[in-house]
Amino acid sequence: MDILNTLSILITLAALFAYINYRYIKLPTTIGIMLISLIISACLIIAGKLGLESLFVYAETILSSIDFHQTLMNGMLSFLLFAGALHINLKDLAEQKWLVLSLATFGVVVSTFLIGGLTWLVLSAFGLHVSYIYCLLFGALISPTDPIAVMGILKQARAPKSLEVKIAGESLFNDGIGVVIFVVLLGIATGGAEPTVASVALLFVQEAVGGIVYGLLIGYVTFSMLRTVDNYQTEIMLTLALVMGGYALANTLHLSGPIAMVVAGLLIGNHGRQHAMSESTQMRLDNFWELI
Repeated sequence: MDILNTLSILITLAALFAYINYRYIKLPTTIGIMLISLIISACLIIAGKLGLESLFVYAETILSSIDFHQTLMNGMLSFLLFAGALHINLKDLAEQKWLVLSLATFGVVVSTFLIGGLTWLVLSAFGLHVSYIYCLLFGALISPTDPIAVMGILKQARAPKSLEVKIAGESLFNDGIGVVIFVVLLGIATGGAEPTVASVALLFVQEAVGGIVYGLLIGYVTFSMLRTVDNYQTEIMLTLALVMGGYALANTLHLSGPIAMVVAGLLIGNHGRQHAMSESTQMRLDNFWELI
């Protein structure tokens, strides 16, 4: 199936699920769409078991035409992180910086071992013998939280501002340490070289610190260009170029694209909003990235 048909089906389903959620379920949009997707997926599997294999096979054909690694890691993630960072107030974040840093580093490490250990125990209880290192790998994979879903829930729950900043800030910055843990565990699991403190530190500096510096650079270049124009179409295109081109170049340079997008989003969402955009552009930019 070609990419246009695949995208058409996915966008149509997303729109339909969003409509159903808004009218009847009334959960945050991202959570509601995910819930309906899970229900529909379960129904397709049940239909396949009951003999209605054509529906199941058609769904399987669509899914098999999508490279999920490329779609998520090299596509959707950059948009999600930039959109989330745009709405974080830098002053509020600075007030909670040490707690956010602790949660995004030590919190991810603790979560990795807790999830990995519990997964190993549960699987062992059911007689499924999976190596402990692969359970830890699973823990590293799912420990970094989704900032868009987190902020959607917090807004609907009307959580205190300080709590929203802490949790949203952590969810935006936890990818850097998550990548380092995952790569180290993957090397152990696949029989690669035994990691040393120096190699882990170097990987962290390259991914996380390099991503921060790179994000500041591309964010400042885009900010400088935004200051020289007052046309919302052009300004939205510049932010799109920042996300798509910036993330692609980060991958080429082996820097943390997620961290770079967060840093660039914070810069554009704060200094860019205050010094480089009219009120009309701010409104249109926010509406565009909220939809994205």
